[in-house]
Amino acid sequence: MNRGINDRSLIIINFIIVAYFILIWVVNYFELEFVLIGVFVELLTIPFLLAQLVFLFLGIKFVFQNEKRPLMIFSLLALALCTFFTIGSFF
Repeated sequence: MNRGINDRSLIIINFIIVAYFILIWVVNYFELEFVLIGVFVELLTIPFLLAQLVFLFLGIKFVFQNEKRPLMIFSLLALALCTFFTIGSFF
């Protein structure tokens, strides 16, 4: 039984990470200031930032080693674009 990461799970993880950072942007854009939202942002931002870098690397490695499906390429490009804007926001 192959217990490694497959393309379906990698696509889902990529879209979850991108959706999280889009939600943070929406919260900041509309200036939503709720305590519960702030708690989740504080708890999840650093793990999602690290996961973003790790899964970008894993996705690139996966694409070069396996068959290239269009949805996998799209999720990887969305994650790369999200990483670019996220890291770029620090500078």
